Amino acid sequence: MTHLRRYGTLIGFVGILLFFWWELPDTFLTQGNLLNISRQVSMLAVVAFVMTVVMAMGDFDLSVGSMASLAGVVAGVSFAAGYPIWVGVGAALLAGLAGGLFNGFLVSVLRILPFVATLGTLTVFSGLAFLASDGRTISGANIPDAFSQFARLRVEMLGLPMPSLTLLAIAVLVMVWVVLEQTPYGRRLYAIGGNMEAARLAGTRIVKLRLTAFAFTGVGAAIAGLMYASRVASANPTQGDGLMLDAIAAVFLGMTMSDEGEPRVLGTLVGVLILAVLDNGLSQMSVDSYVREILIGGIILMAVASGSLGGLRRR
Repeated sequence: MTHLRRYGTLIGFVGILLFFWWELPDTFLTQGNLLNISRQVSMLAVVAFVMTVVMAMGDFDLSVGSMASLAGVVAGVSFAAGYPIWVGVGAALLAGLAGGLFNGFLVSVLRILPFVATLGTLTVFSGLAFLASDGRTISGANIPDAFSQFARLRVEMLGLPMPSLTLLAIAVLVMVWVVLEQTPYGRRLYAIGGNMEAARLAGTRIVKLRLTAFAFTGVGAAIAGLMYASRVASANPTQGDGLMLDAIAAVFLGMTMSDEGEPRVLGTLVGVLILAVLDNGLSQMSVDSYVREILIGGIILMAVASGSLGGLRRR
């Protein structure tokens, strides 16, 4: 029963793939469509992977979507002002770092509940994005060709033309996996998530760890914002809308694959793929977007419920 619960989400993902392959045999499981899915979902994947870091501590960051928007706008404004690409990209990453550190300060130093703190900064970062962009989209000649062309690059790997955005998302995945699974830093984050008071008594530097975890997530959100701006060759103050909810959904789906119910980045990857495949398959079937939201919400509820029932059986 434990193994069935642990791999139930993965089995469900395979079932979803088979369903869409059956319904869309000519278009779904083609190389072109699968590579397109990987490129489209790369921004969500990056945000979900870094969200796993703060959720490993039992925290949330509701501001990642507005942070991605702000980072894209910062880059766009820099480009429009005539600064070179590296300056715009660097400024966007610094904005993400600053936003993440600010979130970490509110949560770890001022001890504001993460839900409340990041709900507030969600609005702050969104307002800053609108203020910096004057409420308009930055596009056209203001966006350097070299920056927008990055999202269209393809690199031959194993005989496949892998999109550059997909490779960047894979790089973030590997980095987060190493940090969480292979370092003492990651083990301390999980210790905080398991029992913060026990971790404090064991000498864990709670404030420092929470600060750096939120900073890590802020930089990841900024990377996602830059990826999106490159993909659409523009920057606007709402481009990150929707990333936060889908990222949290992906992490929760992945948590059902852990015996302890902990966020694990490989589980988050499966969650991201489930959301991406559902979105692509339902779009090809011309299913209304509202139905997609209902289905995804139902799948999350079933997955989390099955994990809770498994935990009850063990007790």
